[in-house]
Amino acid sequence: MTPLWLGVAPFGVAYAIVARAGGLSPLQTQALSLLVFAGSAQFSAAGLFGRGAGGLEIVFTTFMLNVRHVLYGLVLSRSLRLPWRRRLPAAFFLTDEAFGIVAASRERSYPYLMGTELSLFVAWNLATAAGIALGAAIPDPVELGVDLVFPLAFLALLVPLVRTRIELSVAVTAGAASWLVSRVEPGGVPILVASLVGAALGAALTRGQSPPPAFDAEAARREVA
Repeated sequence: MTPLWLGVAPFGVAYAIVARAGGLSPLQTQALSLLVFAGSAQFSAAGLFGRGAGGLEIVFTTFMLNVRHVLYGLVLSRSLRLPWRRRLPAAFFLTDEAFGIVAASRERSYPYLMGTELSLFVAWNLATAAGIALGAAIPDPVELGVDLVFPLAFLALLVPLVRTRIELSVAVTAGAASWLVSRVEPGGVPILVASLVGAALGAALTRGQSPPPAFDAEAARREVA
């Protein structure tokens, strides 16, 4: 997760600056990072607050930005069975970065999943606090080129996962769909469309094949005990 911290930190600071400029108090700015913990949604919400948008508009916009997490949860539920008391915190702290790390790793356990999630949660909230404290003295992360960290990190996670022609076809098609939609739609919409297109193509190309067995974390823990 360390390379991803380097990308998350500047944007956590930038979010805090945008939120404060939009009229949110320091407490409200930090509370969004603690209770929402979704970078794109927080940026969007801060902008909407700043122009006086209504509550329903803010909720609907942030929901659309984050609905892709439903797909992340479905994927993880197929490879990692957890009891409900563990599903809820795992779902709350789930992010794009944590999902990418877990998907690329052969490790399928609750501690590993929560470790990736909580490490980013801490980094994001510390960056938010730094942004509140330092304010506009911090340069724009886009001008520093830090925004390249995310696509490069996810590309590094993707490459080892592509082992067959089907996986390559799904990756290329989903990437093309995301790029095309990003020309006309901002935020999380391209990711959502790419996820749906990739999932549909993958399902069509693997029809009739048996899915890999899910890892039952609770059963494994009892066996070790």
